[in-house]
Amino acid sequence: MTWTTRPRSERAGLAAIEAGAGAQIVLLHGVGLRSEAWNRQIDALAERYHVTALDMPGHGDSAVRRGMECVADYADAVLDAIDGPAMVVGHSMGAMIALELAVRAPDRLRGVVALNAIFERSPEASAAVQARAAELDGISVAEPTGALDRWFGDAATNERTACHEWLCSVTPAGYKAAYTAFAHTTGPRREDLAGLFCSALFMTGALEPNSTPAMSEAMAKLAPKGRAIIVPDAAHMMPMTHAEVVNAAILDFAAEVLA
Repeated sequence: MTWTTRPRSERAGLAAIEAGAGAQIVLLHGVGLRSEAWNRQIDALAERYHVTALDMPGHGDSAVRRGMECVADYADAVLDAIDGPAMVVGHSMGAMIALELAVRAPDRLRGVVALNAIFERSPEASAAVQARAAELDGISVAEPTGALDRWFGDAATNERTACHEWLCSVTPAGYKAAYTAFAHTTGPRREDLAGLFCSALFMTGALEPNSTPAMSEAMAKLAPKGRAIIVPDAAHMMPMTHAEVVNAAILDFAAEVLA
């Protein structure tokens, strides 16, 4: 089954799925998920590269860490787990972390792929996501239906079922910390994007209401070596729902930056 749990190794205190050999690609999942959300990417990328999919602190098999208050704190945790030059691919909050790494550690990144990334949320969107974060108590499991409806609509799919299981099993304290950090970021600063040293691919779905096509296109325009791809008929969970298109784009980008 596509979303079966995989064995883990340990990288600088974070649990990780590792596969393949060669140049390094690091995968960073979004809030409430775990490394298995990348299963379709792991299998495709590991045919050519050494793939490391990390469980974020408080997610999957990675323990909750104190002091995880902003995206930069998660970037610190990830940077410790990258042991050499790598291409980093992030989804949703993972994309925010990946872009933070590209700004802060350009000598460690050969390229960055930001999937379904946010940029300059509107005041209304910021208020909505911050209100959801404020409702979390860090003790009880958050009701997943709202998130699942935003990601998948009301369609009953294997992807929705897998995400339901992950959202219900994530550590409540870890989920609250990550969601709060995500809710209080508006994405990378314009000056940071303009100063990106590495190549950057910004990719989102045409049907994505929150990490919109306009956001990805704006970031790609600001980054000196940026480009954008908008996936037709895709929404927020396109690494799972549109894996073939996403994988092809990542492999093309990797062939360029990891050559």
